Parts: sequence; C-alpha cells; structure tokens
Amino acid sequence: MESFTRTSFGGHVVFGPGTARTELTDEVAALRVSKVLLLTTERAEPLARELTAKLPVADVFTGVREHVPAAVACAALDAATMAHVDCLLSVGGGSSVGTAKAVALSMRVPIVAVPTTYAGSEMTPVWGRTENDTKRTGRSPDVVPRLVIYDPELTVGLPPAITAVSGMNALAHAVRGLAADPLTALVGREAVRVLKAGLPKAVAEQDRVEALYGAYLAASAFAVAGSGPHHKLCHSLGGVYGLPHAPTHAVLLPYTAIGATDGLRKLAERIGAPTSLHAIGMRDEDLADAVDRLPEAADVLVAAYEGKWPA
Repeated sequence: MESFTRTSFGGHVVFGPGTARTELTDEVAALRVSKVLLLTTERAEPLARELTAKLPVADVFTGVREHVPAAVACAALDAATMAHVDCLLSVGGGSSVGTAKAVALSMRVPIVAVPTTYAGSEMTPVWGRTENDTKRTGRSPDVVPRLVIYDPELTVGLPPAITAVSGMNALAHAVRGLAADPLTALVGREAVRVLKAGLPKAVAEQDRVEALYGAYLAASAFAVAGSGPHHKLCHSLGGVYGLPHAPTHAVLLPYTAIGATDGLRKLAERIGAPTSLHAIGMRDEDLADAVDRLPEAADVLVAAYEGKWPA
C-alpha cells in the first residue's frame, strides 16, 4: 500500500423519497437562519416555492443561467445583500447551486441544496464563473453546502434526454474518483457500478432512487479527487463556445476515461446520450479554434466532434 493523504468534504445529507417535503423545513430550522434567498430557475420556481412555503424566504432569485455568467453572479449577490440574508437555498440542477456558491464566496453564509438532477455540485467545494468567454473554477470550503436534501421524487419527470446527459456527467465524477486515494477510489468504483445499473432505469422512468444515489456517491468522490484533464477540457469548451455543461461531459467522457471507453460508449448509446460535439452545438469554426487553443487535446476534439468512437 502506497502512502496517501485525503481531505474530505461534505455537510449534512438527507436522502430518501419524499424528504424534500417532509424534512426540509425542520432541517433548515435546525440551522437557526432567519432570512433565506431562494435561488432557482424560472421553470423550477413553482416547485421551489412549494418546497419552501414554510421557510423564512426573504427573496427569490430566478436569474440562474448555465456556467454562472459573471453578470448573473453579481445580480444574485446584489439580491442577497439587499435582502440581508443569512442562508442561500438552491432548488434545481448544477447551475442553481453554482449560483449560490458564487454568492457564498463573497458573503460566507451557509448553502442548502435541493438537487433535481444528477449534477453533483451540491457535494463539492468546486465553484465556477464565466466571464469574457472564459470559465474560471476554484475550490473553497466556503461553498460546500451545509445541508443537502436528496429526494428522488424531485427527479421524476426529468426528460429522458436530460436524465441521460446529467447521468453521464455524474459518471465523469465517479471516473475521476478512481484516480484518487484508495478510499475515494472505492467510492468511485461503487458509484460507477450503481450508475451503470441505475441510469437505464431512470431514463426509462422505471426507478429514480438508484441513479440519484449513484450521483451522490460520484460527487462525494469528485469532491476529494478534484478536477482532472476531462473536466478542464469540458470547462474550456463550455466557457468559450457556450456548449451545454452536461452534454459536453456526456460526449467527451468515452474519449477521456482511460480504460473504461468501451463500457461508457455502450452505456451512452443505450440511454440515448449525444455522441458528438457537433450534435450539441459546436461549429466547424469552433473546432478549428479549439484545436488552436488546446493542441494537446486535438485528437480527442476532432474525434469527438465527428462522433468517431475510440478504437
């Protein structure tokens, strides 16, 4: 056994069907907060308001956008400051909790996360912000949510296409965990196993519990392992060319996950995940520019753009 070091992250986690409606109010009350900023999307706002009806919500911010543009981060911080909040509560996918993290970096107030996808940001110290076509990321313990409510019922009805790409994003977290210390690698392997079994069932609307549990495990592994070449490449493409976050992970993962390519390809095809960068909005001129910017990834970019799976 080789020597290793390990720093783990994570707050209080509540997992189970129906917990968002039965546990959220009491769990937030235990944090002894008095003014909450609710962060969500316009689409998820009715659900978010329902779940937080008994909480001291001082304001609602629905300007959440993917990749957390600087203007959105500033607007959310303004809303939090003006309302004098002492808690941030996100309901939604990775962009919602990502926006809460952008605020927490400045205000140092606790985050409560209620995820509705498999994005995993709720378990990690990783934050991101996009400005001038560049996505900048970092790590800080200040952005790790104090409380996470995992309720599989909130993922019911998630369209199959979104389920597929969000699940592949979770798999990217799990695969990254395999390269970390022995305990984290153990969690990563279990996450891969659970996600491979659970995602097809989630896409088919047969069962949602397994996939969400796998996403939780994967994010826990990623929180310790940190970003690697795969995630850095995805962030670069998303920031510069505006490619959607989860679909970019879904396309690139089979090309970047050493030793697991074949199984990931078969899973992606089975659940209907996109298989080329062109299919998710990348243009010919974007590819040429990306190869110039990232020559070390040229072969991967060209193959992924055309959807030619690795041999």
